[in-house]
Amino acid sequence: MPLRNRIAELAPEVASWRRHLHAHPELRFEEHETARFVAEKLRGFGCDEVVEGVGQTGVVAVIRGKSDGGAVGFRADMDALPILEATGLPHASTVPGKMHACGHDGHTSMLLGAAQYLAETRNFAGSVVCIFQPAEEGGGGARAMIEDGLIERFGIGEVYGMHNWPGKPLGDFTLRAGPQFAAPERFDVVLTGRGGHAAMPNLNIDTTLAAAQVVTALQSIVSRNVDPVHNAVVSICGFVTETNTYNVIPEVVRLKGTYRVHDDDVQKQVRTRIEEITTATAAAYGVAAEITFLPGPPVLINHAENVGFAAEAGNRVSSATTDFPPVMGADDFAEMLRRRPGAYILVGNGDSAGLHHPEYEFNDAVIPYGMSWIAELAEARLPLSR
Repeated sequence: MPLRNRIAELAPEVASWRRHLHAHPELRFEEHETARFVAEKLRGFGCDEVVEGVGQTGVVAVIRGKSDGGAVGFRADMDALPILEATGLPHASTVPGKMHACGHDGHTSMLLGAAQYLAETRNFAGSVVCIFQPAEEGGGGARAMIEDGLIERFGIGEVYGMHNWPGKPLGDFTLRAGPQFAAPERFDVVLTGRGGHAAMPNLNIDTTLAAAQVVTALQSIVSRNVDPVHNAVVSICGFVTETNTYNVIPEVVRLKGTYRVHDDDVQKQVRTRIEEITTATAAAYGVAAEITFLPGPPVLINHAENVGFAAEAGNRVSSATTDFPPVMGADDFAEMLRRRPGAYILVGNGDSAGLHHPEYEFNDAVIPYGMSWIAELAEARLPLSR
């Protein structure tokens, strides 16, 4: 299907907004300038409501159609990552150590462009609610907006999100019904023993030995506790002692890890086993263990009916499949899907560096596809009476 003429006309300007945002990244809950930029554009488009400060730095815009009806929400994330950019592009980050390495600059710009188009045309009944979310990258921005009344205040009946996907053909869409992204939970482990000279281990309680055994033992959870038909992963990503010498056994060792699952019951099971195995293994070596869990969003579960609606819109723009395999990545858009029916779709970014890579770049050629998908789905879900 050829892109709508007006969307094609808007795309170059939307790309310029994207590059501006890329050059000025802000981390979670620091998106003050980004939010101001977004709100200024939305007001200029003539949106009926523009509300700032939802969930701290979030922005919500309401565009009313030509007649009464329900409300459909579309969400874009705004925050950047603490990564040193290595693209060398003219619009590269001007803030050292901060970068839009996940394409949130592109997601925000596509939703802005779609908002401009929908505010001009208004060929729908009811309201389109444009949700510009802060702090998707581990900050709980979706929950913050929900707790600030997002769903009820704006009467959202169903909600949709979109993310770019490197390696998938440019502008093609994909998603799946059911669990699509994992529930990520982080955990810290502090192991305390008795430090001392490495030449006299019998006088010490060796935390390094205990920590090494804990790391190994935790790998048994997925292979021996979780039902093989379920997906789960446990990874220890940090192993830090309080000494940096060759001959001192440390008093304290700290571990950092994450586990990810696609099922709520499996999540509870894995968490319980992490506690049991860590405590018991450490105790076997005379070491005390303190475990702190840092909860993340739930499993992202797409609603089957809404997957159909999203795929139909994708097929009207380019092509869409519903056979995307579940992955262990995460997105806190899952929180919104727990409150209202909806779906989370991926759009191909073409051949690019991977997400969260210092050489990643959002492909501006995706912009008209993303804008068109939002417009198509909004008009389909909020049809004018014939």
